[in-house]
Amino acid sequence: MTAPEGRKLRLIVLALVAGGLVLPILAGLWETTRAAFGILPAIGAVEWSLDSWRRLFALPGFGTSLTLTLWTGFASTALALALAVGFAAVMYDRFGLKGGARLLTPFLATPHAALAIGLAFLIAPSGWIARMISPWATGWDLPPDVATVNDPLGLALIFGLLVKEVPFFLLVILAALSQLPVRRHLSAGRALGYGRGVVWIKVILPQLYPLIRLPVYVVLSFALSVVDMAIILGRSNPPVLSVAVTRWFLAADTTLILPASAAALLQSGVVIAGIAAWFGAERLCARLGRIWIRRGGRGVSAEPGLMAAGGAVLILMALGALALVSLLIWSLAWRWSFPNALPESWSLKAWMQPAGGWGMALNNTIVIGGATTLLSVALAVAWLEGEDRARLPRAGWAEALIYLPLLVPQIAFLYGLNVTFLRAGLSGGMVTVIWAQALFVFPYVMIALSDPWRALDPRLVRAAAALGAGPVRRLVAVKLPILLRPLMTAAAIGFAVSVAQYLPTLFMGSGRIATLTTEAVTLSSGSDRRVTGVYAVLQAVLPFAAYLAALALPGFLHRHRAGLQGDAG
Repeated sequence: MTAPEGRKLRLIVLALVAGGLVLPILAGLWETTRAAFGILPAIGAVEWSLDSWRRLFALPGFGTSLTLTLWTGFASTALALALAVGFAAVMYDRFGLKGGARLLTPFLATPHAALAIGLAFLIAPSGWIARMISPWATGWDLPPDVATVNDPLGLALIFGLLVKEVPFFLLVILAALSQLPVRRHLSAGRALGYGRGVVWIKVILPQLYPLIRLPVYVVLSFALSVVDMAIILGRSNPPVLSVAVTRWFLAADTTLILPASAAALLQSGVVIAGIAAWFGAERLCARLGRIWIRRGGRGVSAEPGLMAAGGAVLILMALGALALVSLLIWSLAWRWSFPNALPESWSLKAWMQPAGGWGMALNNTIVIGGATTLLSVALAVAWLEGEDRARLPRAGWAEALIYLPLLVPQIAFLYGLNVTFLRAGLSGGMVTVIWAQALFVFPYVMIALSDPWRALDPRLVRAAAALGAGPVRRLVAVKLPILLRPLMTAAAIGFAVSVAQYLPTLFMGSGRIATLTTEAVTLSSGSDRRVTGVYAVLQAVLPFAAYLAALALPGFLHRHRAGLQGDAG
């Protein structure tokens, strides 16, 4: 295929991405904006006005919700970044981080809702930690009257976000450090008499941060607009703004849709303002850092702080692992009285009712996840193949389209998108849920697949072309088999992201499509931890199964090739 034909393919793929992913987001934002300013004919609102905003500001608890959102979002992101950098600084020089990605997999693969439920089981007044230290260490024969979950300050939510965000930052930092001569910097710094911690802060961190800036913005956007974790761990009344908006949209009083739309638009403003404020803080820190570096100084005062960060990350990971174990224990427990550290009796009863319980949710989750992942992988392959055939480098403006769904709060456009689909007669079914989830699955698949695809040795493709293979055959017979493992990994990541989707399923399914995530979040506010544990365990197991398949399937499919290589040897 010639370069002009390749450019046509690339334009077709860009049109599909723009029309299928970007335009729905813009359409959703437009409908939300119309409702925010008084236009929603379905409930008789047909005149532009600011009444929605006035009503929003007058709603009880609005100010507290907004303040709580800013506090939990900024605190969790800043603390997670500091802990991840500190842990990397402590561990890199001593043990290296190349094998660390596998240790992070359980935390990265576990959906947010499942991990939040496990943490709630762990740190609640009647949770596993209180049971393990009672009564011998605390004297408690009954659960203490302490708000360790749904606390007014949002500390439980910050803790839950840390358990998810720190491993993500570590993975991003691990990838970025591979692009820097870290060992050489550390050796040079030590030769000049600088402590290891000072070298990391003065020399390595200024080079590292620009490489991870965009993931930091994505994490900040998520922390400022998270819904499922905030429902499970966050303050109940008033909640963070994203949860309040969700409640207003789903309330029986349809007139609340107007102030809810205004709040959803405000949520976007909060994220934009938050990223702008973070960017300003970056500039300030850079200026102060340059002043500090010019002053010199070879102190080692940074060491205790880095060691504390490393220890805190290890504690976070241990608590995260206990949270996952607690899900399984509660799903198998039958009688578990406080303060016993383990259940007094065990039962599979909660697992024995798939037909009337988790069976349909599991089936829907697998079908939606599989369809969304296949669609996203196919679109990513088409995008990258079109790029290759057009013989053009990666376009920054085009890649910006990929990150758009990750930076725009879901609550800001999903209601408006649902309105758009309703008008087209498409809302409330599997197809719309798959489409909505693809908005968020495709970016992750694209990010995971881009670098391995572009790192493929072009000589292999040229050799195939020299032997007479056409573009399609080169793709099917050369590229895809060689890139099978990255393709499977990207698919596993996409499937895990799909399993974790809460708001897209809730809004675009009109509450009629039950998945493990929607059911688990709903059950988390109930009293039967055994049933909740079943849903959360299944929700956590599915991504693990996808990752195991991604690891095992390439080896299985290439087993004969490996055998031939062994015989040849």
